[in-house]
Amino acid sequence: MTLAVKGLIWANIAAFVFTWLVPVAEVYLGFQPQAFLQRVWLWQAVTYMFIHAGVGHIVWNMLALWMFGVELEKVWGPKFFVKFYAASGIGGAALTLLLSFLPLGFTAPLYSSLTVGASGAIMGLLLAYAMYFPDRPIYMYFVFAIPAKYFVMIIGAVTFLVGTSGSGEAWAAHLGGLAGGYLALTSGRARPLAEIKHRYYKWRMNRARRKFDIYSGGRDARHGQPRRPTDWDRRVH
Repeated sequence: MTLAVKGLIWANIAAFVFTWLVPVAEVYLGFQPQAFLQRVWLWQAVTYMFIHAGVGHIVWNMLALWMFGVELEKVWGPKFFVKFYAASGIGGAALTLLLSFLPLGFTAPLYSSLTVGASGAIMGLLLAYAMYFPDRPIYMYFVFAIPAKYFVMIIGAVTFLVGTSGSGEAWAAHLGGLAGGYLALTSGRARPLAEIKHRYYKWRMNRARRKFDIYSGGRDARHGQPRRPTDWDRRVH
């Protein structure tokens, strides 16, 4: 568990307990375009990321934050990780606000609806994970192993289709998280010193590894006998 991921998880848990004890706080801390504009509740663009609608909601979001966030924080460092997380979450609020003005049937409810949850920020992390580790397998529904790059495409397409059908919740924040995360990664500031150092050491390790041949050694799997002496005549790392 890395520093920033641990802090974000504890912050989400604390906010969840607070809104459970004081339910009315959810109205003030969740994101509602109408209140955001008419009452100038600007903090909602940030606080909504820490409010969740139920135990299942926060458990799944925190699980995803741990699964995808830890490795990204190791690459970026905690400072940039927190900035990226915030940019993705605020992107979710921004797209929700923009779409709420469109004169379309499926976007009209956005203006007065209350959006809560870290899903927008999590979607940004998922996009970054797919961009850095595109071929890493992710088990969809814990059954089907899908490369991360295709997993993100499927999730994005499903979110869009569900949203346009008028049956989804917080779908605009999910898509906004993807957009905010992508802009953060392509803005020219997504390659901090920590990432450059990480990739340099990774290159050095791969270069050193090519100087050696790797043999499993041990005993013969079929007869329980030591492997042939010729296996040890060459360089072993």
